[in-house]
Amino acid sequence: MPQGSKILVADDEKKITEVVKAYLEQEGFKVLAAHDGESALIQARSAKPELVILDLMLPRTSGEEVCRALRQESDVPILMLTAKTAEEDRVHGLSIGADDYLTKPFSPRELVARVRAILRRAGGANQTLMDVMEFAGGRLVIDTVRHEVRCDGQALTLTPTEFKLLATLAHYPGRVYTRSQLTELVQGYNYEGYDRTIDVHVKNLRQKIEGLGCPGFIRTVYGVGYKFEDDEVNGV
Repeated sequence: MPQGSKILVADDEKKITEVVKAYLEQEGFKVLAAHDGESALIQARSAKPELVILDLMLPRTSGEEVCRALRQESDVPILMLTAKTAEEDRVHGLSIGADDYLTKPFSPRELVARVRAILRRAGGANQTLMDVMEFAGGRLVIDTVRHEVRCDGQALTLTPTEFKLLATLAHYPGRVYTRSQLTELVQGYNYEGYDRTIDVHVKNLRQKIEGLGCPGFIRTVYGVGYKFEDDEVNGV
């Protein structure tokens, strides 16, 4: 991860932004702050940060609207903050394009660890996967150098987490991964209660891949987890 990566923190609670800013700057990051959704969008578009920490409940323009807008424009990693405790509410941010989430109140040290993990994924740190992987006779192409995925020649817009998940599964077709294994490999940590986030990312991936007419490569292994299968190789 590049030293001095620029991070935008958007939260209407100034005390939270001040604490987060202090912790991140201590780790060498450059931090911008916004206290409403409208200014968060303006800064994200002008400053082009490497990561956005986004509160779900922002005034003027909600965090959800900001997330949707940013996803239409870029693949900047987004770490969503939410005060809601219900599981459906906590994973909602993932379904609209966030890469990860933290529930308030949170440990600033954990937030810094999440930031580092997300930036490592986005930057392809320690990438050991093959440069280019092709499946279904070339219909699906995963290019880990260009960080691109193409389905029937059309580019897929994936978040860094979705890309890492797909590349991880595709690297060993047929291998079954538990949700906990995928959480550790893809998210960069293994934390009890976060298995559900993998389900949401898989759902998003399937919708994007199959939405362009490609086969459903990611299979659910009930009671265990997920695996990637190339139908052409398996003669299906």
